[in-house]
Amino acid sequence: MDDIIAFDTVKAPGALKLAMEGRAPLECGVALAAWPLLRRAPGGDGHVVIVFPGLAAGDFSTVLLRSFLAAQGYRTHGWDLGLNFGPREGVLKKSLERVRLLHEETGRKVSLIGWSLGGLYAREVAKLLPDATRLVITLGTPFTGNLRATNAGRLFQWVSGRKLEQDPGLVRRLREAPPVPTTSIYSKSDGIVAWPLSVQASQPLRQQRARTENIEVQASHLGLGMHPAALYAIADRLAQPEDGWAPFHRQGWRQFFFRKPHEG
Repeated sequence: MDDIIAFDTVKAPGALKLAMEGRAPLECGVALAAWPLLRRAPGGDGHVVIVFPGLAAGDFSTVLLRSFLAAQGYRTHGWDLGLNFGPREGVLKKSLERVRLLHEETGRKVSLIGWSLGGLYAREVAKLLPDATRLVITLGTPFTGNLRATNAGRLFQWVSGRKLEQDPGLVRRLREAPPVPTTSIYSKSDGIVAWPLSVQASQPLRQQRARTENIEVQASHLGLGMHPAALYAIADRLAQPEDGWAPFHRQGWRQFFFRKPHEG
């Protein structure tokens, strides 16, 4: 069966999961309380990290995440394009120009993090600028399957002025992993995006140049960028040597906070 048709059976999260999105402020509070412990996560090497916000959100929504990464030793930037209202003229072009500029200024590759819809920008920028991109991390990003299987469809249509048309060609392009190390962090209790849409499919060994992986945490969609487990995983992935990528391990104490992820 064609993989896109199979993913068409995925439905948007139900009312219970949607209601559970109300726990996002609690997740933020737990992250602040756990800050001293989170600071023990792997430290950074000073390279640039750009964080793309989710639908209808701006850089304010990623302040905690960027503050944490700055404290860990990274040069963090928001996307500086206002609220994310979906595909708009010039947004991708300006994002590409910014990555190129920061790459040229520092002489180092740039890491890209995208929350929800912002993850699509991060992935597409990396596909177009692989030589300037160090790695990509997405948080609850619906890059596979049925684009309607979210509870943000109406909001997307309202703020972007676009309809969620199911274009098989577009779906295939979005599902294609960037040619750089790519990590998808997702939650099965996500109340906005159906979690299978955030699972990067396994690839045959001969095609694993992209080095993709999935990391499951227990978080709300609105709290993914503030959840302690997600913050730790992000720090761990960013701290890897540029030429020494290895999959995220779940040995020792990590097994209690990170489940073995579903593989597409």
